[in-house]
Amino acid sequence: MASPVSFIIIIFFTTIILHLNFSCCSSSSILVLPLAHSLSNTQFNTTPHHHLLKSTATHSATRFLRHHHQKPQNHRRQISLPLNPGSDYTLSFTLGSQTISLYMDTGSDVVWLPCHPFDCILCEGKFNPSAIPFTAPLNLTSATPVTCKSRACSTAHSSHPSSDLCAAAKCPLDEIETSDCKKFSCPPFYYAYGDGSLIASLYEDNLSLSPSSPAALVLEGFKFGCAHSALAEPIGVAGFGRGALSMPAQLAATSPDIGNHFSYCLVSHSFDTNRVRVPSPLILGRYHNSVGDKKGKQTNPGNDFVYTPMLKNPKHPYFYCVGLEGVSVGKKKIPAPENLRRVDRRGNGGMVVDSGTTFTMLPPGFYDSVVAEFDNRVGSVYKRAGDVEERTALGPCYYIGGEDAKVSYLVPQMLLHFGGNSSVVMPRRNYFYEFLDGGDDGKVKRKVGCMMLMNGGDESESGGGPAGLLGNYQQQGFEVVYDLEKGRVGFARRKCSSLWETLNKN
Repeated sequence: MASPVSFIIIIFFTTIILHLNFSCCSSSSILVLPLAHSLSNTQFNTTPHHHLLKSTATHSATRFLRHHHQKPQNHRRQISLPLNPGSDYTLSFTLGSQTISLYMDTGSDVVWLPCHPFDCILCEGKFNPSAIPFTAPLNLTSATPVTCKSRACSTAHSSHPSSDLCAAAKCPLDEIETSDCKKFSCPPFYYAYGDGSLIASLYEDNLSLSPSSPAALVLEGFKFGCAHSALAEPIGVAGFGRGALSMPAQLAATSPDIGNHFSYCLVSHSFDTNRVRVPSPLILGRYHNSVGDKKGKQTNPGNDFVYTPMLKNPKHPYFYCVGLEGVSVGKKKIPAPENLRRVDRRGNGGMVVDSGTTFTMLPPGFYDSVVAEFDNRVGSVYKRAGDVEERTALGPCYYIGGEDAKVSYLVPQMLLHFGGNSSVVMPRRNYFYEFLDGGDDGKVKRKVGCMMLMNGGDESESGGGPAGLLGNYQQQGFEVVYDLEKGRVGFARRKCSSLWETLNKN
């Protein structure tokens, strides 16, 4: 995202490791990439805790609100971009001969990056250079522009006809009718998002994963957006959503076993630097090996996942939408509203599984029901911390005692019930965060606990779109798998640091 304000010492691995049939596995090739957190230890040491939580909560709410204002596909759609410094994860790879770090985002389906010269307006304070090392705009020394008649150009422009795009690129009519307009580049496209925007042109170059390895995987003609100007967005994005220009789709075109099945395992941090000493593994491809679970027992990852079907979304086909049937707080199951269970014909509803948003968002009425039951259990013992709720934008929060107070036995268990009769038991730290508040201005430090789910806002003003969102904070300590061939998302409890070490033994 040491003290409760400190979170993570970024251990960033610039070499991406390629694993080919290593001894613990019986499956085909996989790629293991390190995901690094975008917040540095310095930011957690210098940022007051409530300010950090509030900025992260605001980031989540803004991003979710933007999901509700996506334009239809016959217009220039808005993509899901990380906005402010929040709980985002980055990965690195090489384009041509240059290494670049981008946000990894399952909520968008385009790879784009800043290119030299790059003018970024209102970008001061948007990221910490010590946390994201390879952020310098790329010099396009070997990349070539994508032509206006290419399928990729049409995809980047939301399936606009290539003849229209070539006309915009000033290709003569006779060439539009009789040739391929090879000399005319795909027109720049505009992306707008929550608090910023960018203009990018479409290029292609060789993308290398594990450039220092003898068995490096090279994707020739990899398509990406090159932005020379942006508003409030200094870092590019590696879109892992469902779309022809996404990273998985372009991988699948060359290596289907790798591109059609990927997972990540986010190391549990709870905003504590001592919890994270290795990166979070991003795994491209299937593997079948025995790894240690949370209790050190050996499990087979192919057997211990619980799966829920992906829901088709006619308006936003690049989202990974699933159905949420309900939430259990303790022994009480609270049924989810209809719009969380399924996506309607207009593309509204469902829950988006999103690696680029921190906190889970629920529809207001359903959120209130979950909070009421949670408060009924915890609020009967501890006093509500209204001032902390105001300063963090989280809630409900409670004063739970002195620095050494223990409250785990009082916090009710929480389960998420997904479609397909799949239930996921949430670790307590994924939905109830304890930290010390006070200590400044002579105030006594008190331990505070806050529920880490958020109200998705007024549905009548949302403009449609997803009804909920599963954020990456609630995904910590799980391997989350996206099985594109079978159209499903899976969850399995993991000690993610051990998984990283196991996958890198050989």
